[in-house]
Amino acid sequence: MRYGRDGRVVQFPDPNTTVLRMRPSVPVGDPDRAVADALQNPIGARPLHELARGRDSACVVISDITRPVPNRLILPPILQTLESAGIRRDDILILIATGIHRPNEGDELVELVGEEIASAYRVENHFSEDLASHRDLGKTSNGTRVLIDERYCAADLKVTTALIEPHLMAGYSGGRKAVCPGLASIETMKVMHGPGLLEHPSASTGILDGNPFHEEALEIARIAGVDFNLNVSLDENRALIGVFGGDINEAHRAGCTFVEERVRVDVEPAPIVVTTCAGHPLDQTFYQAIKGPVGALDAVQEGGSILLMSACNEGIGSPPFEKLMHDTTDLTEFVEGLYDPAKFVIDQWQLEELAKVARKASVYCFTDGIEDDVLKRLFVTPVASPEDGIRRLLQHHGADARILAIPEGPYVMPVAGVRGGPEPPERTGV
Repeated sequence: MRYGRDGRVVQFPDPNTTVLRMRPSVPVGDPDRAVADALQNPIGARPLHELARGRDSACVVISDITRPVPNRLILPPILQTLESAGIRRDDILILIATGIHRPNEGDELVELVGEEIASAYRVENHFSEDLASHRDLGKTSNGTRVLIDERYCAADLKVTTALIEPHLMAGYSGGRKAVCPGLASIETMKVMHGPGLLEHPSASTGILDGNPFHEEALEIARIAGVDFNLNVSLDENRALIGVFGGDINEAHRAGCTFVEERVRVDVEPAPIVVTTCAGHPLDQTFYQAIKGPVGALDAVQEGGSILLMSACNEGIGSPPFEKLMHDTTDLTEFVEGLYDPAKFVIDQWQLEELAKVARKASVYCFTDGIEDDVLKRLFVTPVASPEDGIRRLLQHHGADARILAIPEGPYVMPVAGVRGGPEPPERTGV
């Protein structure tokens, strides 16, 4: 099971257990060539070298440390293309799309882009709470105020990069998410992470068409402008299996179709699901770890149980999220209070997602990073080991209860509805 940097071997009762995993894919034989091809033969856009000609400056957006994007592979050909087209190195900014997460600095920044790039290029973080560092671009058709990082807006050429994976509210990550939430201000995110969008049934994993979060984020990205978008997909071993470059919508859609074919697993929901948050770097905090049980919602029966394995080596999460978790005693009251904008708290959306899980199933948690007495206040039940958790759940649900194990956590997309089970919202648009 993916857990921390090294993973963890877990003993499951063989007759009871079905393992859900990605479909096997052949890794790209020549990754450098694949990235170069995506830059030269894009989907729905002109080649990057043509777009870069005559431009005075460029901003290249990358994901933060919580995403295993192979930046050391994809950044060099992008940067070389920009420089060969005449953009000076000093006029190229690599901007980390932190969204409302903390910045990535020091050794972490080097881990993100590599020593050579970190020392040769300007690499800076987005800060969502610094309102003065954002440009007001007006409003979306739905009235969302669009405030985007000024450094991005000021760039003559705008290039975004990302990883495509199932996403608990956006359908799939990648594409437009590099701009929103990646470079959006906290004021914009009060709407994007507010209940008006997140409580919509189509703001869910694997759904694009009719998903209000996806549609709003895409409109914001178009308002801000994206000249070229490069998305990648990875297999279980983090090997490159797909590269999709070009238009912010068309290239992203092509990548989502490719990813869905490999990560979707049709299931009959089970009373017990054991899942992860895909290991490092995603499972460093409980805040991120919530994506594990949310991604497993379709796999668990109503009234069932989800056992989450997550290292949480950095603890609960940001100070505002940690305070929110400690201050919240009733999830129902918390969700009702979300509709009052005056009560908005940074990172509240992740507790809102946990509340969705709690409405359907109980959540157990194994972690080395958070003490049991603290875990108990996070709306989960601590277990001494994964095997201890499995034993306790079999005692509760019956010795013959079916178990679904998801080693890759939210990188795999279980979809219920087989064998006469209830039909979930249709996964469309990919």
